[in-house]
Amino acid sequence: MAKEHNVRKKKKRKKKNYLLRLFLIVAIGIGLYFLMDTSFFDVQKINVAGNNYYTKQQVIDKAGIKNGTNIFFEMKTKAAKNKLLQDPYIKNVKVGRRPPATIIIKVEERKDAAAVMYGTSYFVIDKEGMVLKKTDKAPKVTLLSGIVMKTAEVGKPLEAEENLLLTDTMQMIGTMEESEIYFKKIEISNVMIGAYIYDQLLVYGTPEAVVENMESGNLQQVLYKLHEQGIERGIIRVGTDGYCSFSAEIPN
Repeated sequence: MAKEHNVRKKKKRKKKNYLLRLFLIVAIGIGLYFLMDTSFFDVQKINVAGNNYYTKQQVIDKAGIKNGTNIFFEMKTKAAKNKLLQDPYIKNVKVGRRPPATIIIKVEERKDAAAVMYGTSYFVIDKEGMVLKKTDKAPKVTLLSGIVMKTAEVGKPLEAEENLLLTDTMQMIGTMEESEIYFKKIEISNVMIGAYIYDQLLVYGTPEAVVENMESGNLQQVLYKLHEQGIERGIIRVGTDGYCSFSAEIPN
C-alpha cells in the first residue's frame, strides 16, 4: 500500500511540474508577444544593397516599407519582395529583418544592354532580351536594326522573327562589354550581322565569329592598329578559326 501511495504522489508531482512548465511557457509567449508589439521593434533603419539603376530611396518606396512600422506584425517581407519584382529592372531581391529595428533589402538589377527602334520609340532590353522600358529618347546603348518584332511588352522578353539570331547577338553584346569594345549599332540580316564601331567602321560576320575573335583578342588587335593609324572607316570581316581581316572599302 505504501508503495502505491508513493507512486500516486510522484504522478501528482509530475503533473504539477508539467502544468507549471506549461504556464511558464504560455506566460513567456504572451510576454514576448506584447514585447514584440512595442515601439522597440518599429522600423528605424532600412539598408539597401546591390542597387545601381535605382536610388536607395526609390527601392524603399517601391517596396512600400516605411519607418515606424513593426518589423514583425506590420512589415511583410514577402509582400515587399513581390512589389519590387513587379519592376522590370529588378531581377531578384531578398528582404529580411534584423531585430530590433532594421530591414535589409538586397537587389539584383537588370542593366540596359541594347535598344530596338520601333517607329519613333525605342524598346530597351537587357542582355537576356527582357524589355525594360519604352522611351522616345534615344538611349545610350547599342542600337539593333533589321529586327522584325512580333511582340514587345515592358516586363516580358522581346519576341522577334529572328529570335535565335537575336539571342546570339545579345550574347555577343555581353562579350563586347567584357572585351571593352563598344558597338554603336548592330544590323541583323539573315545569319550575318554588321556591328558598327564608328559610323563607317564595320565588323562583319556571324555573332559566333565576332564573339570568338573578341575572346581571342584578335579583333582588339586590329582595332588598336587602326586607331594608331587614325583609320575610322572600312570593314573588318571575321570568321571562325581566328580569321580577322580589314578592308578599306566604305560600308554601304
